Amino acid sequence: MNWILLSNSEKNSKKVKNIAMCGILTTLAMIFSYIDSLISIPIPVPGVRIGISNIAIITVLYIVGVKEAVIVNILRITLTSILFGNITSFWFSITGGMLSIVIMVLLKKIDTFSMVGVSVAGGVSHNIGQIIAAVLIMETNTILYYLPVLLITGTFTGIIIGIVAAMVLKRLKIYSIR
Repeated sequence: MNWILLSNSEKNSKKVKNIAMCGILTTLAMIFSYIDSLISIPIPVPGVRIGISNIAIITVLYIVGVKEAVIVNILRITLTSILFGNITSFWFSITGGMLSIVIMVLLKKIDTFSMVGVSVAGGVSHNIGQIIAAVLIMETNTILYYLPVLLITGTFTGIIIGIVAAMVLKRLKIYSIR
């Protein structure tokens, strides 16, 4: 195994690149979240979204790291809730987003799933997290009837997001930070 020792200036340069990449991808995730809120999916289930902000989250996870992906996800959810949402949308998003990132991190770490598989698991678990939040906030189990539709849409959109994220990652490899 080859060990490369980085000088302090190389380490600092890498940190600066990581911070810049996270800033750019946080901004993109927020823009994608806003665009996602404007897209109307013709399904009679409220709240179904494509989840295009996950392109940025998955990119951070694969290019920069786990800690940074969690931070970018929390920032995206918090800032978009403040700018474009309300406290209820925050709770739905943070519950779904945190469950999603935990599942994606675990699946990426065991290194058995492709990026598309990780994305699908993230989309599905995001929907499960939102249903959990809805059951707790609305104090009713009838919301669970939405779950099958959300699992199907989460799988479908997770595939699309995973494919796009893999294409983005391939393009960014030439700028790889790690």
